[in-house]
Amino acid sequence: MYKIIYMKADYEPWWQFEGWEEKIEETYIFDTEEDYETGLQNVITQFREKYEHEEIKKGKYIAFWSKSECEYCEACDDDAQIFHGIILEKNIN
Repeated sequence: MYKIIYMKADYEPWWQFEGWEEKIEETYIFDTEEDYETGLQNVITQFREKYEHEEIKKGKYIAFWSKSECEYCEACDDDAQIFHGIILEKNIN
């Protein structure tokens, strides 16, 4: 089984801070690698059209963002960048 997780948070997906699962917006599950690769290309294409910046870490985490998309953070008393994160999981049971 293959999984693509989309999360939206004020940090990149590779940090996976405590409670990161609560930031999940959508999960896509695929039975075959072919369907997974097609789904991944579709997701990446859509995000690249929407967001100006992209960074990949460890081959399984992808962050997309636009500098104009921020939310006020009360804890830090400042604007926090919003990231659209993709987490890739292959061959999970």
